[in-house]
Amino acid sequence: MKILVLNCGSSSVKYKLIDSKTEKVLAEGGVEKIGLPDSFIKFKRHDGTKGVIETPMPDAKAAVKVVLDVLTDPKEGVIRSFDEIEAVGHRVVHGMEKFNKSVLITPEVIEKVKECYVVAPLHNPANITGIEAVTELMPDVPQVGVFDTAFHQTMPAKAYMYALPYEAYEKYGVRRYGFHGTSHRYVSRRACEFLGLDYDKQRIITCHIGNGASITAIEDGKSVDTSMGLTPTEGLMMGTRSGDVDPGALVYLMQQYGLDAEGLQKLVNKQSGVLGVSGISSDMRDIEDAIARGDEKAKLAMDMYEYRILKYIGAYAAVLGGVDVIVFTGGVGENQIGTREVICKKLAFMGVTFDAEANKTRGKEIEISGKDSKVHVVVIPTDEELMIARDTAAIVGE
Repeated sequence: MKILVLNCGSSSVKYKLIDSKTEKVLAEGGVEKIGLPDSFIKFKRHDGTKGVIETPMPDAKAAVKVVLDVLTDPKEGVIRSFDEIEAVGHRVVHGMEKFNKSVLITPEVIEKVKECYVVAPLHNPANITGIEAVTELMPDVPQVGVFDTAFHQTMPAKAYMYALPYEAYEKYGVRRYGFHGTSHRYVSRRACEFLGLDYDKQRIITCHIGNGASITAIEDGKSVDTSMGLTPTEGLMMGTRSGDVDPGALVYLMQQYGLDAEGLQKLVNKQSGVLGVSGISSDMRDIEDAIARGDEKAKLAMDMYEYRILKYIGAYAAVLGGVDVIVFTGGVGENQIGTREVICKKLAFMGVTFDAEANKTRGKEIEISGKDSKVHVVVIPTDEELMIARDTAAIVGE
């Protein structure tokens, strides 16, 4: 079964065409700058080279059409017609308490996803636009929604509730939902396969560390706590997001800067984190370069970034009553050798020993803990698209 996986954002569309039987990626690429005059699609060719086509794409529907046109292009494509696409799997960011697993897209499901717009105004509308575009272009093809929040619906109330008036939860659904669930689900299970462990009998801490970052505590195959909250802003320090901050400080800054709600959203989501502290960049590679030049703010940003990861791992080890496996994934988790080393060496008190030679690896599955380590520490590149394709195949049926 050929499954098209779509991740539709407000100004971009990422895609992969996957053969669900072999799990081979047949094609992949992405559209950027939707709605702007210089919009373009970039994609990987059969021989591994990259192609770029600039073409006007005023909206997501036009972007999805361009994706389909490239997939069926006589020169660049890998399929002859749309008919070869047997199902489409969509990443949907927020499902609140309405979805605890992936579902077949129906009109009723679409309405429920729209009810979540209030807590995901930047993401869910774009996800729905992608679904509606596929419905118009390929009306007979089944579609599946895979929710970032679904994996975390197993959290107990003591973990997901905020210490706010209970009415905030009852009337407005204010609670911890967590995100990156598809990634945490994939890498935790894959780590156990890689290590030859029974997934349903492990205490696992998964660290999805990138420009957006979250950590999840998993016990016997179920998420029991996670660092992101009602929105993806809570938790770790991220590329441009603040992560945990005293809410009183936010009220104070609103008063001092004269910010409204929109201004505060911009401050904590776009102007904070690594970018805000360093004043240089949200990209950790730029921060590493600046540290090498002796930049003190860059060093502070890196220290803060790593310190918060360490704190959450320690907290979740306590929640789990110990830990059997720690997983690093995401752009930083998979590639930043120095950060992994700093964190692992600080975990010696938990019985973690560190293999410095094995750690000199980027973007590959590998165990970086020593043979005598009481905790397995592994790097597992995430593959959310494959997880979405698997869910789609399971729901639609081979």
